[in-house]
Amino acid sequence: MTIYDLEEEQKFKILRVKLTGEIGKRLADMGFISGATGVVVRSALFGSPLQINLNGCNISLRKKEARGIEVEPL
Repeated sequence: MTIYDLEEEQKFKILRVKLTGEIGKRLADMGFISGATGVVVRSALFGSPLQINLNGCNISLRKKEARGIEVEPL
């Protein structure tokens, strides 16, 4: 399951970030690492971007990025 598959206000724990390269590195720098927890705040009309709250910070993710982060719902 990925972040993109979650409903609004659903909590999650990150299992793995499948994205590589510069995007994967930037997400890791923002706290998207294994074991981190967060919540989906809301999504735009057509599902992109998603607003994520991770460690107290609100972050917007594109659909492509959200599909590259495997999570476990809490």
